[in-house]
Amino acid sequence: MRRKVNNKNIVKPDFIYNSQKLEKFINYVMWSGKKETARRIIYKAFDVIKEKTGNPNPLEIFDLAIKNAGPLIEVRSKRIGGANYQVPREVRPERRLALAMRWIRDAARKNKGRSMYLKLADELIAASKNEGSAIKKKEDTHKMAEANKAFAHFAW
Repeated sequence: MRRKVNNKNIVKPDFIYNSQKLEKFINYVMWSGKKETARRIIYKAFDVIKEKTGNPNPLEIFDLAIKNAGPLIEVRSKRIGGANYQVPREVRPERRLALAMRWIRDAARKNKGRSMYLKLADELIAASKNEGSAIKKKEDTHKMAEANKAFAHFAW
């Protein structure tokens, strides 16, 4: 018997830019339930993006960065006859969004020495230009899938 499918939690849009995607990103940046702190970091980063790019709408750069950082294909492990194969699979849109947000956040956290909002702004700008650590992670994922293309027929 099949299990019941869980409903997706609907995130309310943030109150400044009215974007569900941005509110989701705020949740990703948040530590220990401190949402206001995460919100402050993101909005400060957006102010820095406005300053550095001259674009009055930083949400466009955010959306472009998320779109550029999201992988189209990834490898999943599958056990066949006692051996584990890395099988390339297409990434679902929700997972693509989640991975892009996670990779951008992790890339910003990895750099030490500066305030989080500055690191986050730099990473978002870099990702919107197809540069930076998050984009490198995406390219590595694509290379891994390309290298294991021979196992694509194991897809489930």
